[in-house]
Amino acid sequence: MTNNLVRRIYEHKLGTGSTFTARHGANRLIYFETFETMPLAIAREKRLKAWKRDWKIRLIETANPHWTDLYNGLSG
Repeated sequence: MTNNLVRRIYEHKLGTGSTFTARHGANRLIYFETFETMPLAIAREKRLKAWKRDWKIRLIETANPHWTDLYNGLSG
């Protein structure tokens, strides 16, 4: 969850986003959702973290079947 998605993904691309990101090279934006309030976003994030991996993959592939990096569409 972030209040500035473009900045956060840029940090991930630089390898400064988080320890997990740097360790695993997770630097592509393949899926995101927007919410009106932080509590709604936090609640959704918690629900998604509890999902099984194959459910998460199905969610991503429904919205982005080729796993295209969505960052460029956001940043300019």
